[in-house]
Amino acid sequence: MSDHLTRAVEAAVADSAGVATELAYAKINLALHVLGRRTHGYHQIETLVTFADFADVVHAAPSTDGRMHLTVKGPFAGVLSEGTSAGSNLVIRAASELTQLAKQAPPLRLTLNKRIPVASGLGGGSADAAATLRLLARQWKLTIGEAELARIGERLGADVPMCLQSRPLIARGIGEKITPLPGLPALPIVIAQPSVAIRTAEVFARLAHGERTPLPPLPPKFGTVYDVIFWLRQARNDLSEPATLVSKAAGAAAKAIGRDSECLFARMSGSGAAAFGIFVSLEAAERAAERLKQLKPAWFVSAAMTRRS
Repeated sequence: MSDHLTRAVEAAVADSAGVATELAYAKINLALHVLGRRTHGYHQIETLVTFADFADVVHAAPSTDGRMHLTVKGPFAGVLSEGTSAGSNLVIRAASELTQLAKQAPPLRLTLNKRIPVASGLGGGSADAAATLRLLARQWKLTIGEAELARIGERLGADVPMCLQSRPLIARGIGEKITPLPGLPALPIVIAQPSVAIRTAEVFARLAHGERTPLPPLPPKFGTVYDVIFWLRQARNDLSEPATLVSKAAGAAAKAIGRDSECLFARMSGSGAAAFGIFVSLEAAERAAERLKQLKPAWFVSAAMTRRS
C-alpha cells in the first residue's frame, strides 16, 4: 500500500484534532533545463514542475508560554535536525517573515511532520516554507495577496514561490517567473531516493559552463500520460550528470525504477538523488514500489499521484 495523500490527511487529523494543518507537497521536476546565464549567483532555469500527493505536514497550535516554537517529528526528523543550523530552518524563517507583517500575531507552537526525504531534489524545505506561509496567512487572517506572499517566499528560497502554487507549472528565471500549466494530467508515479543526501549548491558547482537550449515547445494539450512521456523524451534534467559527479549513488534511483517492467519513463528529480518513474496506473506504481522496496530496503520508496491544476 502506498504512502498516499489520504494517509497524510489521516495522519494530520489524527495527530491534531482542533489544530490548524497545512500539507507541504513534494515537488517533482519532470524536466529541468539550466540555461547557463547567471543573475546574482543564481542560474537561469526553465523547468516543468508538478507536485506529488506525498507531503510533509505542518501543524500550528497556540503557544502556552508566549514564544514561537518548532517541533520536528516524523521519519526524517533526525536527518533534518542534523543538517540544519540553528535559526536556518525554513519553517521558522517563514513564520518570522509573516510575524513582521502581522499585528499582534499570537505566538504559535509549530510542528513539522517530516515525511519527504531531506536534500533529495524533492523541494521538501521549500514546500515546508510555502505551507507555513499559507497556513499562517490564513490563521492570522492577513490581508496579503498571492504576489506579495510569493515575494516573501522568494526571499526564503528560489523554489518557494512555485511551492506556494503546488500545482503543475512552468518556472523560469531563477524559479520566480511562474506560468500555471492547466491540463497536465495526474501522473501515477514511484518516488525513490537512495540513502544519500546531496546539496544543490554542490551539484550546480559541478555543472559544466555553457549555453543550453530551453524547454521544447509545449503541445496544445497533454491529453494522456503517454502525451506527457512523449514530450519528456524531448526534454532533459541538466543536473543529472553533475549530481552523479557529486555522488555515484545519485543516478541509482532513476536506473532502478526504469528497470521495472511496468515503468514507462524514469528520471532524476531536481538535483537528486531522488528520482521518479511514471506508470500507466496507480496500481501499477504501487506494485513497482513494493518490488523496489524488496530490492532496496534501505531506500525511501513511495507510490503517489501527481496533483492536477
